[in-house]
Amino acid sequence: MQTTAALHASDAANRGPILEVTDLVKRFGTGDDALLAVDRVSFAVRHGEFVSIIGPSGCGKSTLFNVIGGLLGDFDGRVAVDGEAVAGTHPAFGMVFQEESTFPWRTVIDNVAFPLELGGIGRRERHERARHFVAMVGLDGFERRYPAELSGGMRQRVAIARTLASEPRILLMDEPFASLDEQTRLLLGDKVLAIHQQLAQTTLLITHNITEAVQLSDRVLVMTYRPGRLKRTFDIDLPRPRTSEVVSSDAFGHYVAQIWSDLREEASRGIRDDESRTRERSERR
Repeated sequence: MQTTAALHASDAANRGPILEVTDLVKRFGTGDDALLAVDRVSFAVRHGEFVSIIGPSGCGKSTLFNVIGGLLGDFDGRVAVDGEAVAGTHPAFGMVFQEESTFPWRTVIDNVAFPLELGGIGRRERHERARHFVAMVGLDGFERRYPAELSGGMRQRVAIARTLASEPRILLMDEPFASLDEQTRLLLGDKVLAIHQQLAQTTLLITHNITEAVQLSDRVLVMTYRPGRLKRTFDIDLPRPRTSEVVSSDAFGHYVAQIWSDLREEASRGIRDDESRTRERSERR
């Protein structure tokens, strides 16, 4: 008998991609001083798929994230949801950021219920719905706590639950675990995997952490150093449901080594470029 998630996956396989990015180009500035940050990036994400984008510092990962999420405009190319071009913010997207984003004056339950409050849902119903997502991220019993009483990993779980409460069709996450220690990242990754399995949630993750990308993803897209282009796509053929225990497997290590080979090449190019610019500035003085 198929699970609900399996039925979702089967249905998604017969549908077109939910998210399409086509020939996306983003520059900052104009004229000779313009910086080409993202150059002709194209990819698609299927319904229920978990895709990670990884690359060296300065490759345009967060720029790409902000363009897709509608936080940056003035770009060339196309972003489409279900085949329809979108510009600016769009209700299909829910976003989780690296920076602390909980409201310190609100309890956990009121943080998670915030998008429902904005939607005009009554207090009783929104708290009932918020409790569902609080439980989903494993924070039962902490509903009346304030963010200052929680660890960094718990606060990020609150942010994820708040985003999920708005029931986004596509979850966008930009380095959401960057400030956490490695053990917490892995355990929080388990929680994200469980949510992905339960909701069949389409997810696009921006990360610089190879272990995280392989642990969570169906596909990993590797970007080049600036200007950011797609260098290679890795299909992660590891069984689901998946937990952090997969990290110790030979297959996992093989994916990490392959991705690191590409990433090391691009990161080294970035270091050489930075050193060259530093020398040029020094010589002009």
